[in-house]
Amino acid sequence: MLDPRLFRSDLDEVKRQLDRRSFVFDTTAYEALESRRKDVQIKTQKLQNEKNKSAKSIGQAKARGEEIQPLLDQVQHLGDQLKEAETELSEIQQQMTAVMEVIPNFLDEVVPVGKDEEDNVEISCWGEVPEFSFQAKDHVDLGETKGLDFEVAAKITSARFSVLKGPLARLQRAIIQLMLDTHTAEHGYQEIYVPFLVNADSLNGTGQLPKFEADLFKASDDPALYLIPTAEVPVTNIVRDVIVDAKEMPLKFVCHTPCFRSEAGAYGRDVRGMIRQHQFEKVELVQIVSAKESAKAHEELTNHAENILKKLLLPYRKVLLCAGDTGFSSSKTYDLEVWLPGQDKYREISSCSNFKDFQARRMQARWRNPETGKPELVHTVNGSGLAAGRTLIAVMENYQDEQGNIHIPEVLRPYMGGIDFI
Repeated sequence: MLDPRLFRSDLDEVKRQLDRRSFVFDTTAYEALESRRKDVQIKTQKLQNEKNKSAKSIGQAKARGEEIQPLLDQVQHLGDQLKEAETELSEIQQQMTAVMEVIPNFLDEVVPVGKDEEDNVEISCWGEVPEFSFQAKDHVDLGETKGLDFEVAAKITSARFSVLKGPLARLQRAIIQLMLDTHTAEHGYQEIYVPFLVNADSLNGTGQLPKFEADLFKASDDPALYLIPTAEVPVTNIVRDVIVDAKEMPLKFVCHTPCFRSEAGAYGRDVRGMIRQHQFEKVELVQIVSAKESAKAHEELTNHAENILKKLLLPYRKVLLCAGDTGFSSSKTYDLEVWLPGQDKYREISSCSNFKDFQARRMQARWRNPETGKPELVHTVNGSGLAAGRTLIAVMENYQDEQGNIHIPEVLRPYMGGIDFI
């Protein structure tokens, strides 16, 4: 959530920032609501002062032996008016909160102008795209005889699920283990295990609710619980309503979870294979940092995700997302896109974002600055380190041979019982 003070002090700047996202913000309606809020707040404060004065005069009149019933009636009347004003003020504040909850984050000034992924800017490339002497297969064809089963998954559940059997299941587990070992032993993250169900407050805190409820799987109504779309939600909410001690900063968490997404906005896209599924595995990186450290932390976290791709010798590129492709809560996002020979193009395998204080304000997540002794909003940074399913796809397609075998990257062989290929 954005700072409401910005809307009161410089509405023109707010509109300029939101125009960068092509977000239509009705300044006239907001100004009218803000004007009502001010009027009712002044009225509430005035009534409170009058009630306090009248209540004080009751004791004085009693001490003088005067009749106090008229004063009691007056205090009662003022109390009734005050309750009405407080109720009205609360309703206005709820309306303003509802407006603020669907306004996206301001973009970092370095984010390029653009409408969609076609306008994203390539920052760097790493690795050599493999050249095969044969027609490269995609992961669906490669996995057909090796334990990748969509028919059984559809029978068990529905479309956009998959079953992995035997060595392919072990290969995905090996990929996940490599990520966890690397991020904990080399990058300084604390491994953490979290629930796969979260409440509405948690989803609101990280920005999935109320705007993106259609993308979620709701598991129950009383209490309202949702399957997590990403480990970002439960992990980041660890610091909701918390003032973190400065000695603990920065907090760095790594977490492996399944993720569940309805893909409501992706109808008809990537219907073949495992690229876009309702359930997939991911290793998530989360950092909780101070404002002055967030830009550095964003670069660091992105490098940590890149390091996994380098260990696997998978060619990839890093792109800076344009304004139109940057997510609702993010101020700046890098996408890492891995080369997939079966599709003959780069595909996203990780998004690494700096949310600045946008999520922290929704969660009231703070740290105590030792220089001032006062609580300040933290900044949140996160990214996939990496998406396990898409990493599995990338390994399958980049390490294939003409016979359809999948060779095991050297770094994964200790996790695969030493086998060289599937």
